[in-house]
Amino acid sequence: MPTPEQHPHIVLRIGELAARTRRSVHTIRWYESQGLMPGVARDGADRRVYNELHVSWLELMERLRSTGMSIAEMRDYTALVMQGKSTLKARQAMLAAHRVRVMQKIVEWNEALALIDSKIDFYGEWVSTGHRPKLPPAGRR
Repeated sequence: MPTPEQHPHIVLRIGELAARTRRSVHTIRWYESQGLMPGVARDGADRRVYNELHVSWLELMERLRSTGMSIAEMRDYTALVMQGKSTLKARQAMLAAHRVRVMQKIVEWNEALALIDSKIDFYGEWVSTGHRPKLPPAGRR
């Protein structure tokens, strides 16, 4: 990841990065403390400076985390990125494996949603008719 000095026209301070990414300064510092924010440089006054790549990087980290990737796996992924081009296949494989887990979770959530929808319909019918409806057969709820 290039340092901010290599792209001086897009230097961001932590508050600007927080505003751009809609994350708190505390959250950004937490990501740094966990080793999940590569390429953070310091200016002459020892203040953190970021660039546009950090904006997209934070988005990726948040998406990985929200889709169930562990912090340890995120650290591993970050370490691979920091090693450069030689790890492209490993990074691709890691994200492909994560994608499989996400897709499995989506299937589970869709099944749960179908059950919730059927319960909403069940109560809707009960409210509208005043009579408790018959339950559908198991597995079709």
